[in-house]
Amino acid sequence: MKKSQKGFSLIELLIVVAIILIIAAIAIPNLLKARIAANEASAVGTLRTMNTAAVTYQSTYNNGFPPDFAHFGGAPPGSCDLSNLLDTTLTTTGQKSGYTISYTGLQILKTAATGCANAGASTYVSNAVPVTVNATGNRTFCSDESGVIHVDPAGGAAKGTDTACEALASLQ
Repeated sequence: MKKSQKGFSLIELLIVVAIILIIAAIAIPNLLKARIAANEASAVGTLRTMNTAAVTYQSTYNNGFPPDFAHFGGAPPGSCDLSNLLDTTLTTTGQKSGYTISYTGLQILKTAATGCANAGASTYVSNAVPVTVNATGNRTFCSDESGVIHVDPAGGAAKGTDTACEALASLQ
């Protein structure tokens, strides 16, 4: 080979590849943390939307809160049995942004309002649980008819009662 040939040596190329790998090793954990933070923010936003939808259902149909998650879905214009207050994708799959979203009507009323097939609930609890703790989210969130979002920093299981949800710290 002649000294006048242009190009990079193998050592120079290996150094460049090593630098790129070091930069990737620094950037990827930060990207994963940002994704988890975005998933958690989306879960909290979904619970707030569900609280608003539950109050809207209660005031619109005078039938208490929705008795179950399915009552939030449906096609327009909506009724007390399928209110069309939440996206039907959410109400059918129960998942959004790495979280499993659930809703349970508690203390079902004895009689349904006029025009409603099912009686509503006097209380409810809604939950957002990470699909995979420490991968899609770190914390579990829950809310009830008070509208306060509570958080379990350990990412525990869904809270099935008002009391279990309220025992957690409030999200500030």
